[in-house]
Amino acid sequence: MLVVDGTNHVLGRLGSQIAKKILNGEEVHLINSENIVITGSPQSIIEKYKQRRRIKHKGRPEKSPNWPRVPNMLVRRIIRGMLPWKSATGREAFKKLKTYTGNPGKFESAKEFQVAKFNGNSRFITLGELCRQLGYQVNETSFISSPSS
Repeated sequence: MLVVDGTNHVLGRLGSQIAKKILNGEEVHLINSENIVITGSPQSIIEKYKQRRRIKHKGRPEKSPNWPRVPNMLVRRIIRGMLPWKSATGREAFKKLKTYTGNPGKFESAKEFQVAKFNGNSRFITLGELCRQLGYQVNETSFISSPSS
């Protein structure tokens, strides 16, 4: 079991490394998912995810893609896009990923994951701030949540 602290990691780089780990059969627990960084212009990132949430099929809107507002569920959805979702291998691998908003008490000693951390030299937005812009209401109990699956 691998415990990864998402604080100050770039979303795409971290997501691709986690996707490789779970495809190889490892179980990965991602904590502090609201502190993951997305680099780029914050306004364009917010607009891109708002546009994704607006996409609906005309005939059967219930079959539309689901883009959640909660940080840990959004990270799961993004990593799912990096897996071969339409095959049994990808679906089985996806079950090995658990994401958490905040740090539950059982993961006090998170192993340092060898992915390049964000150094803060460019424009960025955290995943927690992006989700707040999409309409996620933060309350005190939401940052320590049960695993998503």
